[in-house]
Amino acid sequence: MSVTTGGRRYLGELNGFVDKNVRILTTRGTAYDGKLIAFDPSTLSICLEDVALDKERYPRVIIRGDSVSEILLKEKPFDIKGLSERLSKMFPNMVKYYEDAGFITVMDRIRVTPEGVDGTGPMVDRVKKVYDQYVMEQRA
Repeated sequence: MSVTTGGRRYLGELNGFVDKNVRILTTRGTAYDGKLIAFDPSTLSICLEDVALDKERYPRVIIRGDSVSEILLKEKPFDIKGLSERLSKMFPNMVKYYEDAGFITVMDRIRVTPEGVDGTGPMVDRVKKVYDQYVMEQRA
């Protein structure tokens, strides 16, 4: 099956919801609040952790994709594209942003994700400073 650019972008957006607090509304009108920990890209079935349903809590819940009506993100997503633009100003022609995969590389050996900076060499500290400053600004 061929995935269109829009389809890749959709899955990229949904990947951005992983490890975030969401509210899932089903076609039956049920609302699940929890952390999205996994989904099946072919069926859009999802797995939630630490789920609140009415007044009860469940450690894990799996919801079939055909019953999902809405997926609502309950927290502001990390703006990795904005971070890519900031890094590009600091390191011209050395930054690649992989939108579909949700990460950035600097000098092809330093990897930057919403979770942090990985790599080796003296440039890692400079990239980490830009990352840390950006994260602080986003939280403010």
